[in-house]
Amino acid sequence: MNEEPEQARRGRTIALVIAGTSLTWILVLAIGDTMGWSQRTLALFDMIALAGFAFALWLLFGLWRSSRTNKD
Repeated sequence: MNEEPEQARRGRTIALVIAGTSLTWILVLAIGDTMGWSQRTLALFDMIALAGFAFALWLLFGLWRSSRTNKD
C-alpha cells in the first residue's frame, strides 16, 4: 500500500496550519497596534499563536514518526 499520498496530504495540512497561524498572528498584531490594544491583550494573542505553532510541531512530529515506521 502506498502511503505517499496520505503523507503528502498531512504535509499540506501542516503547512496550512503554520501559514494560517502566521498570517492570523500578523493580522491581529497589526489590528491591535492600530486600535491601541494593551500589551496584555497582545500577549494573549502571542500565546495563542504559540499554541498554534506548537500544534503544528506536534503534527509534524507525528508525520515524521509515521514516515519512520513505514520505512521498516
